Amino acid sequence: MKSEHLPLLNSVSAPAVHHDGTRAVVSVIHPDFDADAYVGQLWTVPLDQGQPSPANPDSHQRPRRLTRGFRDTSPYFSPDGRALAFLRAAPGGKPQLYVVEAAGGEPQPLTAAPLGVASFAWSPDSGSIVFSARTPEEGGYGSVDGIGAGSEDARLITDFKYRMNGVGYTADKPLQLFIVEIPPLDAEPKVAPTGRALKARAAAPETARSSAASDSAASDSAASDSGVADVGLLPAARQLTTAASDHDGASFSADGGTIYFTAALHEGRDSDLVSGIYSIPAAGGQPQPVIPANTGRQTVSAVRQSADGQWLFFLAQELGESGQDFVARNTALFAMPAAGGDATALSDVETLDLSGSDRIELRGGAGALVLNNARGTVELHEFGAAGGHTVLLDGNRVVTGAAEGGGRLVVCFSDFSTAGDVGVLDRGQLRRLTDFSAPLRTIASISEPQELTLPSADGYPVHGWLVKPAGPGPHPMLLNIHGGPFAQFSAALFDEAQVYAGAGYAVLMCNPRGSAGYGQSHGRSIKERMGTVDMQDVLAFLDGAGEKFDDLDAENVGIMGGSYGGYLTAWTISHDHRFRAAIVERGFLDPVSFTGSSDIGWFFGGEYTGPTAEQMAAQSPMARVDKVRTPSLVIHSEEDLRCPVEQGQRYFTALKQLGIETGLLVFPGENHELSRSGTPHHRKQRFDEILKWWARYLPTDGNPAPLP
Repeated sequence: MKSEHLPLLNSVSAPAVHHDGTRAVVSVIHPDFDADAYVGQLWTVPLDQGQPSPANPDSHQRPRRLTRGFRDTSPYFSPDGRALAFLRAAPGGKPQLYVVEAAGGEPQPLTAAPLGVASFAWSPDSGSIVFSARTPEEGGYGSVDGIGAGSEDARLITDFKYRMNGVGYTADKPLQLFIVEIPPLDAEPKVAPTGRALKARAAAPETARSSAASDSAASDSAASDSGVADVGLLPAARQLTTAASDHDGASFSADGGTIYFTAALHEGRDSDLVSGIYSIPAAGGQPQPVIPANTGRQTVSAVRQSADGQWLFFLAQELGESGQDFVARNTALFAMPAAGGDATALSDVETLDLSGSDRIELRGGAGALVLNNARGTVELHEFGAAGGHTVLLDGNRVVTGAAEGGGRLVVCFSDFSTAGDVGVLDRGQLRRLTDFSAPLRTIASISEPQELTLPSADGYPVHGWLVKPAGPGPHPMLLNIHGGPFAQFSAALFDEAQVYAGAGYAVLMCNPRGSAGYGQSHGRSIKERMGTVDMQDVLAFLDGAGEKFDDLDAENVGIMGGSYGGYLTAWTISHDHRFRAAIVERGFLDPVSFTGSSDIGWFFGGEYTGPTAEQMAAQSPMARVDKVRTPSLVIHSEEDLRCPVEQGQRYFTALKQLGIETGLLVFPGENHELSRSGTPHHRKQRFDEILKWWARYLPTDGNPAPLP
């Protein structure tokens, strides 16, 4: 694979399954160099392919494109199966809520939220939708014509929690909940008034015009930005929440009378990571906390009432007495009676980590579908509220979403050969229905990862993968370290590994102690011990692979990583000087300055390294930068709020002062997610610059050294 093949990486959303079990709908999105954006549409996927359709007995059903928007995402069928709701973004615009008849037709816009719609859920009667949207304060974020970002009022910061990577400031645009009634889908569309009608509307009493405006979820300028011609043509949305905090993950109760969501609305919420379950009447009212009688301090990431209305499922992590002890806490599934009472942990918090998705899908009257991180894979599990647990799908793949309809269980997944596809579970076996990565495999060579388990210095098993390039060796090796640290490399198609293998490098990726997917004790091994057994594990994996395979060149090795991977790269090259070169990307490089500059700095470093100055210094790459001898490229993004650009700038400056060969590659307009969701142009440029660096210090036939 080469950097120019990025547009062939088709990612697939979680599926929406029609209640009759005949078809699923997914969003298929890919990078586009011409638009320098992510584009794509909704696709309908028949579940009984190869069979004649009722409408045309001579045809054979195949997946086909359903919509033709610029970027259409997040499809969900209404419970009665008559409508399909989704989010649509125009070029340069924010995602807005649309609805279309399930049988097809022209999509109708429902919102023109100034900053876009984040998520939504149908009511059980299919008559309304609850959605979340960030609501800017007056004068901010383009809500007043002529006031740009540099002319907005000053912000007085008094809390720890005031901004978030990829979002920016949060206190002046909290995520609020709204409800909107679905207009008749077969009604004649409204038209914008013109001429005398427009004049009469402008001359209407001020109170009437103000009332109409207050019922709307967006301003006229937002409507124009989103591609909606006139906000007055949209159904009125009613705001449900107002607290200055994010309200997320909303869903209706089984009877439609209540909306459940997650939020941090408790006193003292600025000094802990606790969030909980809240309910609010769908007709309006004050949010009320839903507190299990027997749980400690938790952060709740999802809540959903069972289909029979008897239970509340929720996903949560324990946070200890401090409310901040988040390090390597596995996510567990709980169930409690909907009427209140004790919560029961349905999953083993030590061995299962159900954080593969922030959404709980329902199955049957009292069942829940969730995703489990497991040894570099993501599995599909089913739990019953009253007991019972089944692993529905495991193996060397990453399940990205699942849903049931009409007795059919549809799964979206990725594996080494696909960035995203759709399948259906038939008698426990996955039957693949799509092949969205076929164009990529036609043009590019995709190397299948070889799974390895190698002993660390103390005998601890280190699990990971080797991705080899085509052709005979010896191949230079790149030791790639993932971020997190409570994350995992997986068996799924990984563009980074494929691009480097395509250039002639053998790529080593492992999940050392500190990673997710191997139990809490594995993940918590580096709490207040960063750079100890984790460095030991990645080096042992490198050594073990070099000894095991004759076609690997152990004398020509590079090291690279992003975020925590940038940390461990910088830390390792201050201890081990074998590497020809290194790439330190968006790194956590100085715990001291990180505390005041990162969006999570007020708690992250203290929990991982320990809170004292001595502990921070003992685990700080910046404190050991004088030990580095390895040529190092530093990569950072200007708008990175997770590992702010000052981390990279200061590290680069220190290397340069020491006379180490170095460079600082800075991407404007990008944040911490550059390598995953940055603009297509910047993602390609990043790959090209990385390969230039490796060509300089680790040339291959496929990536030759530059001419003198």
